[in-house]
Amino acid sequence: MSTEQTEQIEQIEHKDELFSFDDEAHPRDDASEANTWRVLIVDDDIDVHQSTGFAMANTEVFGRQLEFLHAYSAAQAIEVLREQKHIAVILLDVVMEADDSGLQLVRIIRKELGNSEARIILRTGQPGYAPEMEAIRDYDINDYKTKSELSRNRLYTALTAAVRSYDQISALNASRRGLSMVIRASSQLMARQGVSEFAAGIITQICGLFGLPPEGVVCAYDEAHSPDQALIIAAAGSLTNCINKQLDALPNHAIATALSRCLRERINNYGSHSTTLFFPGQAHNDMAAYLQTEKPLNELDRQLLEVFCSNITITLDNVQLLTQLKDHAYNDQLLHIPNRLAFVHALDRALSEGNLSATTLALIDIDGFSELNDALGHQHGDALLRAVAERLQHRLPTDTLLARVAGDVFGILAATSVVTPANLCELFRQPLQLEQLSQNLTATIGLTCLDQIDGNGADALKAANIALKHGKQHQRGKICHFTRDMEFETRARVRLLQELRSAFDRERLFVVYQPQIALANRQLIGVEALLRWRNDDGSFVSPSEFIPLAESSGLIISLGEWVLRNACHDLRKLIESSGQTLRMAVNVSVTQFRQPNFIEVLDRALAESGIDPQLLELEITESVAVLEPSFMIELLNQIKTRGVCIAIDDFGTGFSSLSYLEQLNIDRLKIDISFVRQMEHSDGSRRIVETIIQLGKSLQLELIAEGIEQESQAQLLTELGCHEGQGYLFSRPLELQALQAFMQVPHA
Repeated sequence: MSTEQTEQIEQIEHKDELFSFDDEAHPRDDASEANTWRVLIVDDDIDVHQSTGFAMANTEVFGRQLEFLHAYSAAQAIEVLREQKHIAVILLDVVMEADDSGLQLVRIIRKELGNSEARIILRTGQPGYAPEMEAIRDYDINDYKTKSELSRNRLYTALTAAVRSYDQISALNASRRGLSMVIRASSQLMARQGVSEFAAGIITQICGLFGLPPEGVVCAYDEAHSPDQALIIAAAGSLTNCINKQLDALPNHAIATALSRCLRERINNYGSHSTTLFFPGQAHNDMAAYLQTEKPLNELDRQLLEVFCSNITITLDNVQLLTQLKDHAYNDQLLHIPNRLAFVHALDRALSEGNLSATTLALIDIDGFSELNDALGHQHGDALLRAVAERLQHRLPTDTLLARVAGDVFGILAATSVVTPANLCELFRQPLQLEQLSQNLTATIGLTCLDQIDGNGADALKAANIALKHGKQHQRGKICHFTRDMEFETRARVRLLQELRSAFDRERLFVVYQPQIALANRQLIGVEALLRWRNDDGSFVSPSEFIPLAESSGLIISLGEWVLRNACHDLRKLIESSGQTLRMAVNVSVTQFRQPNFIEVLDRALAESGIDPQLLELEITESVAVLEPSFMIELLNQIKTRGVCIAIDDFGTGFSSLSYLEQLNIDRLKIDISFVRQMEHSDGSRRIVETIIQLGKSLQLELIAEGIEQESQAQLLTELGCHEGQGYLFSRPLELQALQAFMQVPHA
């Protein structure tokens, strides 16, 4: 460019006559942009700039003036486009620094600058230099004209068409960007947990949507109250001190009036300096938001806001639902205190904070709650739990965490100095008051200090539960401290139970039979079926270890049925192979008796084996016999109608009412092994054996003693009048083939 041209340009830039030139580096304000259409002239010919400006001076397009910006090279044009916003039309010369500078600039505008809205009109002084068809096909341009044909009318027509296209594209892009912002803002709101936090997010997101400082308030109310009594649940800016107050507490009466009106009319209200939005909620728990918008919102802004409000309404329903779910997930709905899950999370936090020796976990189990609940009804049980929770909340320090971790088990997490045995014992020393009833309670408590825990909150709760279970088994109504030995014992039990299940599946369990002898003539009269467990290495697991475990785990149900069926089938084999009539005794646990289908199991075993029911004897312990009298009497009568005999095992070790014992339809009493072993050395044991024998005779029951190991014991039992016996003196328990061989040998 020559020196003369440069001077001319400088003269033009300093003129302020018929039209405006704006080469400022900073963008113009929105008000100026809204009143004009910006047109960038890119041409290295100064005359083109002047002629275009004069031709379009004072011209309006769709009610706006044209505002011209100037660039005299492609490089200057790029600089202007980087700095200036909202350029509607670019009048671009094809040939400038280079033959294709204009076409290359189009590529930069669209691809590098990412400007897809500005409309481009190519102008050339050399017709045919850039073929029109190829230029329009390969580049995003609006029109292609030679400079000579651009008269004022044609230029106006071209600019009008380009401005119309720009306005439409800008509106579409603005809507697209607005919708994108709405979606993004809605998703950010969805991430907020809790209605109050969500309400605060409404202010932040809407103000962010329109580039406004956060200044507003959100209130909520239900249909049971007046809109004037709506509660302010979130606020930003100068109104933050109004949270959790009612509308009439707002210092600005106009804001309170706008919110109250919005809640009553249930519609959005747009003012000149504020906007009030209505959000319907579930079960008429409505919300309203007041925002300072500084200026009226245009139609597009209102449309975007309506879409956003619709999303907020849907999201609000979801947040309210999530809040309810969270409440159900972490709070006990009956007692309104934290539940097990919340308690475990609190333990996790406590274990991660250090100083574990200063914090103790306690589990409190109400003794006999299940019986009280069954006897007095669930309403009484619920009232009792509420009274216990109130007692604990009242007696424990306010910083104590109280939770309900199971049906009648409460968890306490507090300072070790608070959770002391003395303090815990005082909790239930006085009776609870339930309406007109005074209820005395005791509780079994499991304690563990957090410094004994190696894992997480679940591990801590497990340790306290181990101590609690140990206390319920051995120290009911007392306080039991967790020890490592308890954990090792529990793990051993769990491991043994797993091995027991595996042994059952892999047929490592089998049945042996111990002969029962008539003491008078030493003849074989029956056998008792006993379950045994042989490991893969040939070693045995003691029944005293795995039988109680099977009973407590419920595995005894399937094991017991399996033993009963095998015993009945083996009895048939014994009778068929020997021709002798034998009695088969099978032990039945309380868990088996309580199964609703026990009679069906018994009938099936008898039917499948085909044995005479009178040859089958079911042994129950004395503690089982006195359990639930009416139930046991009815069940034993059903068994007796089938011809099956009943024996009470381990008699003398439990506590029986003699009048109740007389009501039971039984056939035999079995003297416990502990009395048999001691009766020659202990006068007390001998007197007990004598008493049992006399009692059996008076009730016309048969008597059998177990654990006879010496001839002197057998002689003494015979003298006292005991009918039968079993023990190592006569035979150890035998597998089926060994028993068959045993039966072939005469016994006298």
